[in-house]
Amino acid sequence: MGNKMDKAIPAKTIKLWVESYSDSLYSWALYKTSEKETAEDLVQETFLAAFQSFEGFKGESNPKTWLWAILNNKIKDYHRKRFQSPIVNEQMQSEGPENTFFDSLFDGNDQWRKEQRPQAWPLPEEHVLDDIEFNKIMQHCMRELPDHWFSAVHLKYLEERKGEHICQELNISATNFWQILHRAKLQLRKCIELNWLK
Repeated sequence: MGNKMDKAIPAKTIKLWVESYSDSLYSWALYKTSEKETAEDLVQETFLAAFQSFEGFKGESNPKTWLWAILNNKIKDYHRKRFQSPIVNEQMQSEGPENTFFDSLFDGNDQWRKEQRPQAWPLPEEHVLDDIEFNKIMQHCMRELPDHWFSAVHLKYLEERKGEHICQELNISATNFWQILHRAKLQLRKCIELNWLK
């Protein structure tokens, strides 16, 4: 009987927390991952972890602060796993092993191919990040990056983390990190030019 009572208390409390904090946790997870399903999963995992470790919550801090800390750890794990389990992006390779996406941009002397040189982007009256259409395309292009590139770009430019911290978190060298960013930016630019500047 006592065991049932013990489980009922955290279950009731977690239910109240779900009703109170789900929306704000989801918004944060979506901002950090750019994927609705992933954000939903991370929030669900956060509440499950809170239930499983309820005894560790001493009530000394606000429940939202505690849940936020759990969620942030889940988000870090998500990016770390994405980085350590890269998938091959179809856009990155064509039929032959020599004909990669980057070979199509540069010639044998590492110079831009004439037809692939970056275009001048029109400057709208409003800031480009305020343009709804541009943001949709940017989100699409971000999702097209290989998982490990997405994590590196997200941590650097959206979370504004320092390179040295990202290298430690993703367990990569500084050279590898900057090479990933360079290649990711080339692919993002090409994707945006194909979809936004058409």
